[in-house]
Formats: sequence, structure tokens, C-alpha cells
Amino acid sequence: MKEVDYIIVGCGLAGISFCEELRAHDKSFMVFDDQSQQSSIVAAGLYNPVILKRFTGVWKAKEQLEMAGHFYEDLENLLGVKLDYELPVYRRFASVEEQNDWFNASDKPALKNYLSPKVIKNENAAIDALYGFGEVHNTGRIDTSTLLKHYKLFLKTISSYSHETFDYSSVSMQENHISYKNVKAKFIVFAEGFGMVKNPFFGDLPLNVAKGEVLTIKAPDLKMKFILKSSIFVVPELDDCYSVGATYNWEDKTHNITEEAKNELLDKLKSLISCEYEVVNQVAGIRPTVKDRRPLIGTHSEYKNMAILNGLGTRGVMIGPYVAKQLFLHLEKGWPLDDEIDIKRFQS
Repeated sequence: MKEVDYIIVGCGLAGISFCEELRAHDKSFMVFDDQSQQSSIVAAGLYNPVILKRFTGVWKAKEQLEMAGHFYEDLENLLGVKLDYELPVYRRFASVEEQNDWFNASDKPALKNYLSPKVIKNENAAIDALYGFGEVHNTGRIDTSTLLKHYKLFLKTISSYSHETFDYSSVSMQENHISYKNVKAKFIVFAEGFGMVKNPFFGDLPLNVAKGEVLTIKAPDLKMKFILKSSIFVVPELDDCYSVGATYNWEDKTHNITEEAKNELLDKLKSLISCEYEVVNQVAGIRPTVKDRRPLIGTHSEYKNMAILNGLGTRGVMIGPYVAKQLFLHLEKGWPLDDEIDIKRFQS
């Protein structure tokens, strides 16, 4: 029987974040993943400290950004690939009133380091932005598709990855360890995203799911070197390609792409850009979200060596490393979790 410190179920952004925390502390682990959850694959990978719909700050934005910067730099060195593309976010203004709201927000202590107080005039003839843009600093995108692909390859090289659907009935809980098939561990951490709805140990937690679809377009004449945010986002990639998204569907729980979502995104895109483009790809995934917009972090009420790391939502690239460290310190050192992320808030 193989003995490790941790069993991890799931290898999306949450699972990778926790794996890296374990590696930083020389802990051994085994990851079980069937690649069924695609929320990390279809994520735009944006990191942005401001909620641009309401011009408010993201929870723990400063701490998250500081940790994420080192986290992805270390991963680039480990995997030998480019992951972090630093790009400003330009929030398109729809009116003078929105400009005024932006000015007010940029003067707030929590936001002044992130929001430029100037209105940026639109100089791109292919973009419709009569009222200009507001610029957000400390932003960019993580190439999540490249990250997931290369990280799983890395795990295989160190014999820490098993491609299989996790069988909950094969879990045996002992006083000081957990057994799963031929693996024995001190702890097990479920980081399975939408798959949590089938988890008999944590299935009662209030995880909401929202299907999202994203297009990739090729637009050689757009020549955009920033992330454009309006009713949708348009994110520069390589070779004149751009990600366009994302939709929200609270009913459809499949990973199938739909014409309805494609048409919705294209209709919104028409109000933003006027140049020619070609749709070259479309993907769909299920986002794990929580009603209070905070992750689900903590241990099982009965089995203290069983934990969950889930509900990262649309900001997984920013919050993943931060909450992974919180969970590690909680399990290894008994440090208390922040009340806002602890699953105990739903277990009273």
C-alpha cells in the first residue's frame, strides 16, 4: 500500500493550489482526477482586484494578489511555460453617470491603488466606446488551459497523479488515517468543483452551479492590448485571438456548448467591436459558486482529517493560493479559518 500525507480529489485551480502548498512544505500526496470538471479549463483566468459591476473591492484583494503573483511565477519556473500575462483591464463606460461613479470609487482608500482616476479616451477605431474607459491596475490573465495540461504532466512524472473517477464507497476512515483502495493518507482534501454535488461527505453544503460558455474569436484588425470589460469581457490571447465571455446558465448542468450561448455572446460583442472576426472555438464548463460569494473551506463535522476546498467561483486564479494556504495551516497547525470562508457558517 502506498503511504502519503494527503489524498487530493480534483486537479483544477483549487487542487493545484493545494498541491503547491503541500510541495512547499515537503508533504507527499496523491491526486485523483477524472477531468470531468471543466470550470478551470473554460475560465478566462482573469485576476482583477475590483468588482467592476459595482466598483467595489474584492474580498482580501491585497493579500490574494501578493500571494498569487509569487505562486504563478513559481509555477512558470517549475513547468517551463508562460502562464501570467499582465494586462490592464479597461472598463468601458456607458454614460457620464458611470464616469462619475468611477471617480467616486477611485477616491476610496480601498480602491485608489487599483482604479486610475483618469478617463482613458478610446483611440481604437474597432471599439465602440464613446465615453472612454476606466483603467484597473494589478490585473491580467493566467493561461489556465496551459497550466492544467502541464501541471498534470508534472504530477505524472513524480507518480502523484491517477486519472480515475473517485469512488467514495472505497474510502475507509480510521482514527489516525484514511485508506482509499491501495493508498493510505493522513488527510483527504476534496477539491472537485461541481463534482461535490455527488460527494456523500459534503453534499449537503449549499454549492450553486452556473454553466458558463466562452467563445474564442480571431480578429486580426482588433489590435487590442488590454482586457476589455463591459457586459462581457474580451481578453487578448495569442495570434490575434481573443476570449469572449461569459454566459451564466443556472439550469443547464451539462458541458455541451449551445447555439443560444453563442448568439448571446455575439449579440453583445456587436455592441463593442466593429471589425471583422471569425469564431474559432467555443467551450463550456460548470462554475462552483456559493450564495454568499465566499469559498467553502473546512473539515468534516465528524471526520477531522477530511476537508473540502471548493466554491472558488469566477475568481479562482486569485483566491485559490490564498485559501489553499488557509486550509493547510488549519489542518497542520490548527490555525482557525476565517469565519467568512469556514463551512461552519452553514452548519449551525
